[in-house]
Amino acid sequence: MKVLIIGGGGFLGQKLAHRLAEAGRLRDREITGLTLADIAAPASMAAPFAVETTTCDITDRSAVDRLLAARFDAIFLLAAVVSSHAEAEFDVGMQVNLHGALNVLEGARLLENAPVLVFTSSLAVFGGNVPDPIRDWTIPNPQTSYGTQKAIGELLVNDYSRRGFVDGRTLRLPTISVRPGRPNRAASSFMSSIIREPLNGEEAVCPVEPDFAHYYLSPRLCVQNLIRGAEIDAADLGQSRTMTMPGRTLTIRQMIDAMTAVAGPDPAKLIRFEDDPAIRDIVTGWRFDYDPAKALALGLEADDSFEDNVRYYLEDDRPR
Repeated sequence: MKVLIIGGGGFLGQKLAHRLAEAGRLRDREITGLTLADIAAPASMAAPFAVETTTCDITDRSAVDRLLAARFDAIFLLAAVVSSHAEAEFDVGMQVNLHGALNVLEGARLLENAPVLVFTSSLAVFGGNVPDPIRDWTIPNPQTSYGTQKAIGELLVNDYSRRGFVDGRTLRLPTISVRPGRPNRAASSFMSSIIREPLNGEEAVCPVEPDFAHYYLSPRLCVQNLIRGAEIDAADLGQSRTMTMPGRTLTIRQMIDAMTAVAGPDPAKLIRFEDDPAIRDIVTGWRFDYDPAKALALGLEADDSFEDNVRYYLEDDRPR
C-alpha cells in the first residue's frame, strides 16, 4: 500500500502521517511507502516504512503528473486555500481549490488504477435559506467563493468515482479546534486561537459575541475520521460519495467554560471581545445545526465533549 498526502506539510497532514506511521496499515494492507507533498517541502518523520517528502504545486498540472507517476493506492487531498484567503483573492482560491483539485483528479484518472481518494471539503458548501438541521441530502448553497469551490470539488469527486476513475470519498470537515500553531487566514481561525493562546499564556481576541454557535471537531478525531473514511468500502458509500464529519455544536461561551473546567479560570481572563465586521459577515452566514447520520452509520465519530478538545491540545500540541 503506497499512500500520498497532498497537503502533507499542514498540521492535519502531519498528524495524519504520524497516525499512519503508528498504525502501519491502511485498508487491511501493510503500508509500504508514504509520500508527503506540499507547496513547501514537509517535515520528514520516522516510520516503519519509507517516507518521502517533496514539493508540488497542484495548480501546475505537469507537477501533479510527475508526483502521481509513482502510482499510489490511496491519496489524501488536503491542500487548500482557506476561507478568508479565497474570499480576498478570488483567482488564488480558484487556482488551488478548483483547478488544483481537478489536476489531481485528472492525474489520478490517467493512472488507470482507480486509487482511493479522500477529499476534504467544508461546511462552507452550505448556506442560504434551507431548513435546519442540515442533513446528508441538503442541497449545497454556498455563500462564499471558498464554499463554491469546495462544492464543485465534491461533484467532481462523485462523478470521477461514478466513472471508475478514482474510488473517491468526500468528507466535509467541521471547524477543527483546538488546532495547533499560529492563526491563519481562515475566517474560523479565532475559534482555535481563543482557546489555544490563553492556554499558552497569551492574549486572544474573539471577533463575535459569546452566544455565537458553531460546529466543532478536534484534530485527533478528525485524523481518526480521515483514516476511517479511506477504509470504508465503496459499496457502503452509496450513490453519493460525500458526507459531513460528526461534530458538536457549541457557543463561544460553552467553549470557554469547557476550557475553564479543564485548565482553571485564569486562561479565560486573557480573552477580550472586539467586533470584526469582516470576520463576522463571513462566519455568521455559516450554519451550525447538522445531522451527520451517514458518517455516524459508517463509523466516524465526534468528540464526547469540548473538554476533550482542550485536553487533546494540552496532551498533543501545547508547546512544552
